[in-house]
Amino acid sequence: MPGVEPELAEDLALIAAAALAAGEEAMRWFRHDPSVWQKSGGSPVSEADLAVDRLLSERLTAARPGYGWLSEETADGPERLGRERVFVVDPIDGTRAFLRGEIEWTVSIAVVEAGRPIVAALHQPATGKLMTASSGGGAHCAGNRLMVSDRTRLAGARLGAPYKYLERREIAEQNFAQKRAVPSLALRIALVADDRLDVAYGTGNAHDWDLAAADLLVHEAGGRFTNPSGEPLLYNKVEPRHEALVAATPGVYDAARSLLARLIG
Repeated sequence: MPGVEPELAEDLALIAAAALAAGEEAMRWFRHDPSVWQKSGGSPVSEADLAVDRLLSERLTAARPGYGWLSEETADGPERLGRERVFVVDPIDGTRAFLRGEIEWTVSIAVVEAGRPIVAALHQPATGKLMTASSGGGAHCAGNRLMVSDRTRLAGARLGAPYKYLERREIAEQNFAQKRAVPSLALRIALVADDRLDVAYGTGNAHDWDLAAADLLVHEAGGRFTNPSGEPLLYNKVEPRHEALVAATPGVYDAARSLLARLIG
């Protein structure tokens, strides 16, 4: 891969192939009524989530036995904290959309080193779209370089946000040209990298697996992705949970972050 360090290129090729294989597995279950139950926090999980998680775990850990593992659908433990590199995986991000038969769900994979993602693959199996990124190597989709928009004003911008934000008066006052509630948080953030949104918000309580791959995509496409204080997110900590967040093209980032402060204030 031109412009990518050989070691990163190998990891990127590995996770991109794994994301495609995971997408094939997920599509076997999509719109075929997999069994569903509730996790302890009340969110749904299906036999499809677990099948994809098994495929990714077997494939990735066999290829890189020295890497740690953090996945939404695998019991967490302290072992990953001592590993130099860690796979951070969401087998199906947007399970509710998946179960409703909608297309906005993704397979999200990143490799994290020293708290930051260094390679990423985000696959939307229902559309066949695969976005990838490597640290310093840019973000790409179908051979094309991804770049965020050059918008400089929040008025007229395209927004992706959870329903609880879209219903707020502060949002209505901004005259956004488009407002979308994208079910997959990873996809919502990545749409900023793909120049299909200018701003994306997430509420608190998102986890590493929701964010790591999309984080790298946004940064390598020239965007900003931070917490409300303007700091980049750090991954593979003891508690892999995050506060509210904002992804945006640089020209509207400051205004978008100020708006987030009002939303969470």
